[in-house]
Amino acid sequence: MAPRLLRQVAAAGALAGRLVSGDALYCQKALCRQIRAGGGDYLFGVKGNQPDLLEDVRLLFTDPPPGERFLSAHTVNKARGRLEERRLRASATLAGYLGAAGWPEVGLVLEVSTTVRWPRQPDQPMRHEVRYFVSSLPATTPPAHALRAVRRHWQIENGLHWTRDMTLGEDACQVRTGHAPQVLAAVRNAVVGLLHAHGVPNLAATLRANAWSGPSAVLRLLGLTPS
Repeated sequence: MAPRLLRQVAAAGALAGRLVSGDALYCQKALCRQIRAGGGDYLFGVKGNQPDLLEDVRLLFTDPPPGERFLSAHTVNKARGRLEERRLRASATLAGYLGAAGWPEVGLVLEVSTTVRWPRQPDQPMRHEVRYFVSSLPATTPPAHALRAVRRHWQIENGLHWTRDMTLGEDACQVRTGHAPQVLAAVRNAVVGLLHAHGVPNLAATLRANAWSGPSAVLRLLGLTPS
């Protein structure tokens, strides 16, 4: 689906100047070439489905060559009792090497380490994660901009896909016949959009509350007065 969607976007002239992000599933040479041919840039996670690429990128950051100077950015955020610290390191050192290996127009490779603490819950274990990315963003890209791009990708994942898949049960749905899957997907999108428009902070809790409230609550969300 991804190549077909990108062809449609490129045909409409909407790919040029855009940054296309994706998880490791989309980290494919052909897809990167398609994005660059349409005038866009790519930013993809690197995991075990591309073992050689993962090893090259990981080695650069764990055992850098003499004189390597990484670009860096650092953020600290508080959210729902969590303290989230992110550190980015970026390098253009592998651009020529990866280009020769068939990765089109690589500009930067990135390492993003995330540490999550719960200051008010000392018994809660600290969580630490290191992720790697490859991108056609140029070497002149400010590291803070690259870190924002990584975060924006996960905002889409957490704000929409996770909500649809888990909170609204899309992954567990067994409906497969005719147009019913598309109709249900549209309904789920409408529910998420409607609740976000009302500034709901917790979609799962609101869904449970409205499930007990009956039709009148739904009518109020839609701006209608129950009869």
